[in-house]
Amino acid sequence: MYHFLCRDECEIVKSIVANVTRLLDKTDLFIADNPVGVESRVQDMIQLLDSQQSNDVLLLGMWGMGGIGKTTIAKAIYNKIGRNFEGRSFLANVREVWEQVTGPTYLQERLMHDIFKETTKIQSIELGKYMFNERLCHKKILLILDDVNKLDQLNALCGNRKWFAPGSRIIITTRDKHILRGNRVDKIYMMKEMDEGESLELFSWHAFKQTSPKEDFSEISRNVVKYSGGLPLALEVLGSYLFDREVLEWNCVLEKLKRIPNDQVYKKLKISYDGLNDDTEKEIFLDIACFFIGMDRHDVIHILNGCGLFAEIGIRILVERSLVTVDDKNKLVMHDLLRDMGREIIREKSPKKPEEHSRLWFHEDVLDVLSEHTVRTSYTLLLTLD
Repeated sequence: MYHFLCRDECEIVKSIVANVTRLLDKTDLFIADNPVGVESRVQDMIQLLDSQQSNDVLLLGMWGMGGIGKTTIAKAIYNKIGRNFEGRSFLANVREVWEQVTGPTYLQERLMHDIFKETTKIQSIELGKYMFNERLCHKKILLILDDVNKLDQLNALCGNRKWFAPGSRIIITTRDKHILRGNRVDKIYMMKEMDEGESLELFSWHAFKQTSPKEDFSEISRNVVKYSGGLPLALEVLGSYLFDREVLEWNCVLEKLKRIPNDQVYKKLKISYDGLNDDTEKEIFLDIACFFIGMDRHDVIHILNGCGLFAEIGIRILVERSLVTVDDKNKLVMHDLLRDMGREIIREKSPKKPEEHSRLWFHEDVLDVLSEHTVRTSYTLLLTLD
């Protein structure tokens, strides 16, 4: 009898220590100095997480274009509900880390360390999967996989629901909806752009260090917010760039943005373009960015198929990658910043020579190129006649 009492007491002590350790866990992630619009989106996500029976393993996908705030919301969820689980892990930048030589096994090792607080050396992806199958099933965990772009990543890090204990929650953020198709996740949360009020407040915190624009900057601030299209990344970058500048400089920046997008925003958005499968998909994206926004999807498919671009599957992939949307009238829609990113890809190959661009969209450039071509043709004709 004494032996059994000691064993029960040991188990109780272990349980108390585990719970105290969990409650004292201070490894929260930094969200933002001014997390505008975060709480409402976190609550929407938590409702989805709680809608499933508590004893089920739930996989939830967060899908949206680059810079829209998926990582920020995922971090906030991690902080808010992470202590309700026996273990939690936030694997950041999965896409980027995976491309490194030891990236896949590093991510598996990080997951094991986060959950079990021990250093584990994993020699291969398959060994890591075996270890997950053996050990993760004993703890209810919260796992967040941030910026997933390949199925191999899911297979290596959360490949089987049976790996996880009842009540576990897995959140996957991605720009590619195809990653989440089939029964890979139970629910998909589609990220939305900020509304005008949220956008103006977030921009103001970065541009003025207060909740609203200064009096003399009210109208031009709204113009910048309109240009940003509710994208948190652009609002933060442009707000910080314009901080403590004069109105004249603001006007100059806005005029420049009509031709050349902000470099930080451009590079972030271009990741999605660079991740397209082949040149035909990239050509379709550039054609839509320059010519076909607002046109009927079927008409665009007909035109692009005439150019040998396999447009049905190409446009479908662009939609899945959050680069293009199709509205309820079957018209192609593209975020203004994605449009500008596509046009900059063309422009930057020969910034000073529009006649060498693969596509022309500004009417001034079209007139200049046609005029120059006409002059040259006339001069060549005169020389020939002489």
